[in-house]
Amino acid sequence: MISIQSFLKYLEFEKRSSEHTLISYRCDLEQFLSFCEDKEVREIGSITTKFVRRWVVKLVDDGMAPKSVSRKITALKSFFRFQMREGVVEVSPVDGVVTPKIPKKLPVFVRDAEMNHLLDDIPFANDFEGVRDKLILELFYGSGMRLSELVNLTDRCFDLKQGLVKVTGKFKKERLIPMYKELVELVKSYIGVRDAEFGEVGAFFVTAKGVKVYHKLVYRVVNKYLGLVTTLHKKSPHVLRHSFATSLLNAGADLNAIKELLGHSNLNATEVYTHSSFEKITDIYNQAHPRS
Repeated sequence: MISIQSFLKYLEFEKRSSEHTLISYRCDLEQFLSFCEDKEVREIGSITTKFVRRWVVKLVDDGMAPKSVSRKITALKSFFRFQMREGVVEVSPVDGVVTPKIPKKLPVFVRDAEMNHLLDDIPFANDFEGVRDKLILELFYGSGMRLSELVNLTDRCFDLKQGLVKVTGKFKKERLIPMYKELVELVKSYIGVRDAEFGEVGAFFVTAKGVKVYHKLVYRVVNKYLGLVTTLHKKSPHVLRHSFATSLLNAGADLNAIKELLGHSNLNATEVYTHSSFEKITDIYNQAHPRS
């Protein structure tokens, strides 16, 4: 009879695995053992790569998500590595099993019409916080910068004559992002209102008390205003970053240029936006082609 108890004890005492990991491994392995019993496979040495593949096929046919299937295969690989270490088997039957490809999640984004409605039609308060909040939204959507990059901006980051903003991204990598004319004017207006209210401050974006903004405050601002124009479940600064990239791609911008603007280290991270763009193209085709 195949047992997993010694393996679980090994994880608990030798590997010092968390309770969550132990529970997960136990459930996944017990499910595999149940499959073994159904097929009357009672000896661990009788388990072949073909048999493991049959189990994986059954999981997929039962509608299990690829991510869950991959987790179960990982648990089984760990189990058989332990059995090899103990001298129970010489070769792991799981080594020849390929994990299913996990599809990338498509980025959530706000449509251009919704963003234009927010920035052009929705009234913002005519005070410091109103001016600041509109600039936060406009800067996220107009530059694609990350939340941490926006929070850490200083006045020195802006070259208003050239219409550029310098941001410091991951691994302290700096990049320059161009700003359109209206965004430059918004930056000038904000600086004027901020300086009149608080005088000289160290940070670019500040709270109503004149101190540097923090992540949760900026998140709340974005969430509040996006809630006025979209029913998306996620309404975060990163959604505006996705919206920036998707808008550029849909308008025909070069993928390499978008990569540089976003500060991605490789093109693979940027290519996820092509899926959203292709969906839009498909919709247009289906609506416009006479034979569709």
